[in-house]
Amino acid sequence: MGKLIPAIKVKNLNFYYGTQKIIESVSMDIYQNQVTTIIGSSGCGKSSFLKSLNRMSELEAEVKVEGRVEFFGQNIYERRVNLNRLRRQISMVFPKPNLFPMSVYDNVAYGVKLIGWHPKVELNEIVESAIKAADLWDEVKNKLHKSALDLSDGQQQRLCIARALAVKPKVLLMDEPCSGLDAFARMKIENIIQNLRCGLTIVIVTHNIQQVTRLSDFTAFFYSNEHRVTQLLEFGTTQKIFTNAINFRTRDYVLARLG
Repeated sequence: MGKLIPAIKVKNLNFYYGTQKIIESVSMDIYQNQVTTIIGSSGCGKSSFLKSLNRMSELEAEVKVEGRVEFFGQNIYERRVNLNRLRRQISMVFPKPNLFPMSVYDNVAYGVKLIGWHPKVELNEIVESAIKAADLWDEVKNKLHKSALDLSDGQQQRLCIARALAVKPKVLLMDEPCSGLDAFARMKIENIIQNLRCGLTIVIVTHNIQQVTRLSDFTAFFYSNEHRVTQLLEFGTTQKIFTNAINFRTRDYVLARLG
């Protein structure tokens, strides 16, 4: 492993929905071109943390943030930050496919068109490249102008990944990307992550501990305390978290799920 460069630096993050504190004093680095997984019990704030990394949470509720989240040195919570640009650079895939009721092609082209005009030939190339990167091209190349909603759940989720990739993000946030999918569909998405990892920073929230061992370079263990406030108990290389965790809660969580 060469020199690690942080793509995102989280510094003493306190995060509130309204007046309710959700996350307390989280500090960690998310390294460029590495896969970082976030683990912890259900409801412990993992998804809230993930959405704080591209300010997606502000679309859901009034939020307050203390501390800093720096994306290649810039604090993303400064007033002058262009949120559309930020969310293109730090793109997100949700647990359930959230496609638009339009064609396969138009779903992938949607974000690209928002950025600016492209000649048709160039747009076609961008769409094809993104769908290929999501390992979906052979399945949809003859259905590009059919409704995306006619695809299977696994195909729809891969199309969501293609749509996220089409705008050429630097970071891809994935919130339980295999939730509710069968083993074959999960394997497809894991293969995509493996293929993308050398050129993209990826952050995954997952409950699947085996998936963590297969995919991730670094792991963060989040824990919700008795006040239902989320804290980062431990962060390190996945190997260290799984074989030599410092905190007993981390060890207990991993061992219980590895069986």
